[in-house]
Amino acid sequence: MMSRSVRRTLAAISVVGAGLAVASVSVAASADQEEKPRPVRASVVGSAEFVLPYHQDKDVRSFTFDARAAPYSRPLPGIPGGLPTDARGMVTVSHYSAERDITYTSKGRVDCLVTGVRTATLTAVITEVSPGGPPIVGKRVGFSVHDGGDSKGEGEGGGKGRSKDRVGFSWNGVNLLPKGTTPPEEAPVGTCMAPAPYAPVTKGGYVVAHAELPSPPPSPKGSTEPAGPASK
Repeated sequence: MMSRSVRRTLAAISVVGAGLAVASVSVAASADQEEKPRPVRASVVGSAEFVLPYHQDKDVRSFTFDARAAPYSRPLPGIPGGLPTDARGMVTVSHYSAERDITYTSKGRVDCLVTGVRTATLTAVITEVSPGGPPIVGKRVGFSVHDGGDSKGEGEGGGKGRSKDRVGFSWNGVNLLPKGTTPPEEAPVGTCMAPAPYAPVTKGGYVVAHAELPSPPPSPKGSTEPAGPASK
């Protein structure tokens, strides 16, 4: 027969062993959670002023972006599941004319977003234009962004207000149809289409969160159609 002291020792060992087992399960569960991070969605956010490298004036131009990926959320004819580039959000364009001493603004609803490492292209359909602005309500416009990694707006030269960020946009002569009309007409802009980010940011900045374009979601039960666009 075991003595009382031996029984107490064995009981203590059992308690310690149980505690170690629980700790091991907790560590394993924590590791499993770390191995399965939440899906990342692409985005472009921020506001900045910029200059045109080919035209110097006293005007003040700025873009504000709040664009976030929403894959397979915008059905299209023949593509009921939408596209991996679908997106939501708003764009605000502001242009202060020094000659007229007035600021024109327009707002657009984002419909497409594609990102790379520190780069993005997005498009938006204009929904609102301030009085005196161009008659472009309903028109799709394109933007490109280069995130220079200096979200505080302190980049080249190290001075406050300087930035390594850049933007591009689909008007001002970069998207023309050079044949058939005089002067050439501006070409329509398709989803996610924009030129390279050619205009240096001078104040403010943008942050691009990159994410790979996701695969289509599973087709609904009983459906013979793919949830996303079919490959050609």
